[in-house]
Amino acid sequence: MKRNIIIFDDNKVRRRLLPLTYTRPTALLRVGITTIDEKWRSMLGEATYSYLTVSYLKKKFPTIARHNNLLIAGHVIPTAGLAQQALSLKHGEALMVGEELIAFNGSAHDFDNRHFSHIVYPDTPPLILRSLPDIFEFNGTVLEQDFERLTAGRQSQPLSDTCIVVGDRRRIFIEDGASVEGAFLNTNAGSIYIGKDVEVMEGACIRAPFAACHDAKVRMGAKVYGATTLGPHCKIGGEVENTVFIGYSNKAHDGFLGDAVIGEWCNLGGGTTASNLKNDYSEIKLWDYEAQRFLRTGLQFCGLIMGDHSKTGVNCMINTATVLGVGVNIHGAGFPRNFVASFQEGSASAGFKNVQLQAFFAIAERVMARRNIQLTDVDREIYTAIYNISDRYK
Repeated sequence: MKRNIIIFDDNKVRRRLLPLTYTRPTALLRVGITTIDEKWRSMLGEATYSYLTVSYLKKKFPTIARHNNLLIAGHVIPTAGLAQQALSLKHGEALMVGEELIAFNGSAHDFDNRHFSHIVYPDTPPLILRSLPDIFEFNGTVLEQDFERLTAGRQSQPLSDTCIVVGDRRRIFIEDGASVEGAFLNTNAGSIYIGKDVEVMEGACIRAPFAACHDAKVRMGAKVYGATTLGPHCKIGGEVENTVFIGYSNKAHDGFLGDAVIGEWCNLGGGTTASNLKNDYSEIKLWDYEAQRFLRTGLQFCGLIMGDHSKTGVNCMINTATVLGVGVNIHGAGFPRNFVASFQEGSASAGFKNVQLQAFFAIAERVMARRNIQLTDVDREIYTAIYNISDRYK
């Protein structure tokens, strides 16, 4: 029988990673090139995989529990060595960093009650997501790890002679079906990964580390600084720096975005600019769903955190360290406040109002249909649950 692996959410960490974890288990966040889930699967090998997450996500992400399970923390960035330690756990053993559980081999009952027969510790402490900025803070390091893993022993497609490369060409890997023409590529600070069927248009300037997952597009004249990741079917233009797009989102036009994380099915209107640095260069505070207040980050640079299906209109201005929930629609003049709860629509000048669920569903259907993806009844149930949960944050 195949090994049974359950990738679990740490409830406290999950709340700190809202609004991005409203719509997905923590392991489906993208850091580096792939999601955390994809990293674990590639290192743990063939098995039966499922998730342990909040109740309203269980229909889409069910749990398969058996007498013997290997439970894996979805907020931990794995390495080959860490995965091997997890696979080597005997029944009842736990792999921990301090008081934080990384992996456990045993029954669901013992996991729930933290009944561990023996505790082992990683040979090397892993990267662990504990806050939203960790996603873009870790992205460069993890991108390089993913690059080595995904390209090991493989041959890149040839790079067009129309491109100009500064640095080591061997740090560029191009998958089948990708088109990179007339681009400026700088690998002095890391690697550049171009996924299957990606298009990098003429005049685009890209500084590593950079990754574009399958079917992403970098538009003409875009200025992209590392460490930036484009998830599947993302489209960018203008100026982007140290940003992670989880997937299916667009910033197709001019405007600046930096030190940011963008969920799925988001759109930033032409000219939208999101600040990542305060005018007085002071430490940044960021909205924390777990604490229900703004907390110090210890960072000087932090930009936009954008939940799924959120949007900005043309020429919108976004303050430093702004968090937008799920289904937010911002338009008009002025800077909106630094936290906008889910399913809100409006502007700084006119104020905000609730977005009705049926109106949200109608827009989401149209947006997703452009990628031939259907908004399912299960999706509707999830967004309805989020709508009811998020009332307390409005």
